[in-house]
Amino acid sequence: MANFPLTSALVCVNMNLLPILRLISLVLNGAPVLAGDGGGNDSILEEPTVPLLKYLRISKFSEGYANLWGGQHQNVSQDGSSVTLLLDKSSGSGFKSKEANMYGFFNAAVRLQGGYTAGIITSFYLSNNQVYQGWHDEIDIEFLGTIPGEPYKVHTNVYGNGSGDGTLIGREQQFHLWFDPTKDFHNYSILWSPSQILILVDGIPIRRFPKTKSLGVTYPSKPMSVYATLWDASSWATDGGKYKANYTYAPFLSTYTNFQTIGCNDKDDDCSKVLLDQCLVSPNLTKQQILALQYVRKNYMTYDYCQDLQRYPKGSMPECPQSPSSSLLTSY
Repeated sequence: MANFPLTSALVCVNMNLLPILRLISLVLNGAPVLAGDGGGNDSILEEPTVPLLKYLRISKFSEGYANLWGGQHQNVSQDGSSVTLLLDKSSGSGFKSKEANMYGFFNAAVRLQGGYTAGIITSFYLSNNQVYQGWHDEIDIEFLGTIPGEPYKVHTNVYGNGSGDGTLIGREQQFHLWFDPTKDFHNYSILWSPSQILILVDGIPIRRFPKTKSLGVTYPSKPMSVYATLWDASSWATDGGKYKANYTYAPFLSTYTNFQTIGCNDKDDDCSKVLLDQCLVSPNLTKQQILALQYVRKNYMTYDYCQDLQRYPKGSMPECPQSPSSSLLTSY
């Protein structure tokens, strides 16, 4: 493993410790089902169904990240635990992980700016675009700015061109949140394992993208770095570009903290296949995790590329289920 060490509670990569591994897996994946049945009761979202964060060490910003661009528009807190990005008319800002990883778990807690933020995007994502231009892999969490009175949208996307033809095919899904992301910090996580991708909000899965190579789905398959950026995307970010960035409301600020990472490398099967796929989150989600995932998708998903038949006619995306009810479960 690379990047940031785990606490001793998660030292389960040694194959001689498989009994302990199974025990920890039960603890992490076998909690009782929460109240809520997907019928409109948000209590199912009150506790994390993938409770990894309490087991992982929180790192200071400089341990794993460095400035990517707009260094004059970054402010690292005095204790080094957080960084604030600033966007004004002259520049935005971004940072990048010091290491690239092949699979892992990547988390940051983010607090977004309130008020008029149309056209502005705050992001936390994995990519190798700087290394494999035109053939890159990417897993996105982007927060689309908005106008007062309207909620933020969380824009997610998966590119997998490790075995593709160089044509980037977007697999976007968008969500509203069940809380106000401008009032406090909330955790946003990406789990990328050999078998699946999970995008999580406060430990609740909102999107699952399982590896289905037999269906022709390209899957992120090359080492990626972690990125976070604050930038002007007025051409498309808010209502398809209807509302633009208005710099009379600048500076725009986004703050990141609670950096928690498990970074694997491509030669470390103990990390990627054992730790990620057996110890932390099973490819077969628990009933509790499935209920939470279905609930979010039923009540908070606002766009699904699988349902956009004008863009992708039926059958053109082989991973997409044939019925909306199936989409709630398989959730590409």
